[in-house]
Amino acid sequence: MYHFVPMTESVAKTISSWTYPPPYDLYTMDGSEECIQEFMNGEYFYVEDEGFQLVGFVCSGCSARVPGGYEIGVYDNEDLLDIGLGLRPDLTGQGLGGGFLMQAVSFLGSYFGKSNFRLVVAASNERAIKAYGKAGFVPGEGFYSSVSDVQIPFVVMRLYLLRTENLCTQTEN
Repeated sequence: MYHFVPMTESVAKTISSWTYPPPYDLYTMDGSEECIQEFMNGEYFYVEDEGFQLVGFVCSGCSARVPGGYEIGVYDNEDLLDIGLGLRPDLTGQGLGGGFLMQAVSFLGSYFGKSNFRLVVAASNERAIKAYGKAGFVPGEGFYSSVSDVQIPFVVMRLYLLRTENLCTQTEN
């Protein structure tokens, strides 16, 4: 069970210094004041485990969007909640991604009252794409976006959940 907490500056500083090994190093941040301020924009939550240890972060809205997607209209459908997430580097590759993702979707869906989600992932991040697929996200279009002056391919993935709490079922005899 994970706890989702509004981002604080001290946690933002910690997360912005995380270093991911290749081939995931494109997710490494630089620890700059600009990076820390991005985390403090109100669209980020940090995530703790049951022992209150920092395990990752989630974001939504514009913070979850990859710039290259605007050019091809990826973000034109406002019915979808854009989400982003990251696990602490030493926790990646251990099979935690699926549970982390589903709890993030549940939290963000409840928080924003949404049941349809969109995320964008680097096409080379096969581990994440596999975890997202197992969780029901469907891959869609691809596009390129610049990361450190290098054009990187990304994949858009979407999840549509059916909310049943507002549906009435009638049975006839």
